[in-house]
Formats: sequence, structure tokens, C-alpha cells
Amino acid sequence: MPSVFILVSMTILGASTVMGVLTNSLILAVNIIDKVRGKALSPSDLILVTMSASNVLFQFIMLANDFLSFLESDLYFSDEIYTLFTVLLNLPIYSSFWFTVCLSINYCLQIVIFTNPLLIRMKFAVSQLVPQLLMASVLMAIATGVPAAWNLYRDPENANMSSNLSEEISVPKLNVAYLLPCNVMSCSLPLLLVGITNGVIINSLVTHKSDRNANGDLSPRAQGRVRAARTISCLLIIYISFYISEVLMFIDVFPPSSPGFCICLMVIYSYSPAQSIVLIFGSPKLKHVYSNLFSGVHGFKGKPRKSTVLFIKLSL
Repeated sequence: MPSVFILVSMTILGASTVMGVLTNSLILAVNIIDKVRGKALSPSDLILVTMSASNVLFQFIMLANDFLSFLESDLYFSDEIYTLFTVLLNLPIYSSFWFTVCLSINYCLQIVIFTNPLLIRMKFAVSQLVPQLLMASVLMAIATGVPAAWNLYRDPENANMSSNLSEEISVPKLNVAYLLPCNVMSCSLPLLLVGITNGVIINSLVTHKSDRNANGDLSPRAQGRVRAARTISCLLIIYISFYISEVLMFIDVFPPSSPGFCICLMVIYSYSPAQSIVLIFGSPKLKHVYSNLFSGVHGFKGKPRKSTVLFIKLSL
């Protein structure tokens, strides 16, 4: 019978998968419906659709990966299966990091006022630039994620050790010579770029803090800067939390089933749902749809409204 830790972890993973799939599917559905209706997707919408599709893929791969590791550890740690899941998990994780860079660059180009001629040209060509950035993100994820299949190894088993220690040592591991440059290219570099662009947006927000209309309210451009800075800052916090948790688990800082290990696992499980919620509340269109759905569900669960009939007396 599975331990309490495994049962709780599987339950939380299942709940986060449902939440992540629902919220990311909402982003996909809203934009697909707009496209079907003939509306052109903005660069921001295109990035959100790509990020949501990647998150849904990541949720299902992580669900299969962890359930198999919990329930069929012998099969999971075989060379073929472990290699397959290592590559499958790397691709959406690295892609998600680079897609976050694309979103932050897009916000930066659209909102911040530049004087550099190159940045000005990029600002006006953002609709053509975003698809190229997304394609480059996917290629970067493939270039750094797929080689993991040829960089897994097992420590040699010691016949004098106990069977438990032998099994622990025989778990496949990633080669450090591959892991370090891969970590720099697809984890640390995107994190740095998101931090820089977020700093530029916040600086623009502080510099133009007096950008108000005649009524004293923030202008639409200022509201866009505030919304972009809030969205990218939240994504950056989620990014850093996920990154640190992955590193701590990889280098075995916490023993399995310990409180620290559980916290890291929960942060990883909540990455996709948390990211999608931030994206929804960072987009006026998606936030409006979400609010309508939530109010509709709330009204459906509430007491039925009394129907009122109005009689109008007509004078002939």
C-alpha cells in the first residue's frame, strides 16, 4: 500500500493538474474563439496561447512522470523510460522559461518609450518579431533538452553494499558537463532577461508616474505599464520559486518525505496553475471572461431569483 506521503502527493498533483488544465484551457478557448470569429490575435495573445499550450503539455507529462515514479519505480528508473521522461519534461520547462522572456520583451517593446533607433524599429515590428521569438524559444528548448538523452549515466554498483543502497546508487543521473551549460542557457539566462525587462518596465513606470489624464486617473498607457509590471513581476517570482525548488530537489538538499522536500514538490506542482492565473488577471480580456464565468457559476449556485411581472396600464 502506498505511503501517506505518496497518497497526499498524488492527490495534490491531481488537483493541480485539473486546475492547471482548466485555467490554461480557458486562455486557449478565448483566443481560439476570437480567431474563429475573424479577429486577429495580437502578439500578446499569440504568446499567451503558446504558453498555455506548453503548460497543458507540461501538466500531463508531469502527471504521468510522477504517478509512474510513485507506483512503478522499477519501471520508471529503467534506462529507456527515465530517459524518455527526462527529455519530455525538459522541453516544456525550458520552453516555458523562454516564452516568459518573449512575453516580457513584448510588453517592454509595446509600453516603454525608446529613443534608440534599433529598439524603435523593433517596437514597430513587434508583430513580426514575436512569432520569430517563439520559434527561437522552441528551438532553444530542443537544442538544450534533447541532448539529455545522451548524457545520463549510472554510478557503478558496489556488491558489498546493501540492496537499498545499491538501488539508490543505480538511479540514472545527468552528466554535470551537460547540466551546467544547459542550466545556464535555458534556465539562468531566461531568468536574467526577464529580470532585466521587468526592471526596464518598472523604471518606465516610475519615470512616468505623473502620466494622468484630466480627471487625475492614470492614462491607458500608464495603466498598461502598471499591469505589465505586475504581471511580469509575478511571473518572475513564480519562475524563481520553481527554479530554486528544482535545484534543491536535484542536488538532494532535503531527504524524501521531509518538510523541505514536500514544500519544493508543492511549488513545482503549482507552477503551471499559478502561471496561468497570473496571465488571466494580467489580460483585461481574459480577466473579463473569467469574471463572467465565476459570477455565472456563483449565481447558479445561489438562490433562484424571483421572477417579477410588470403590468403596464394602457390608456385608450
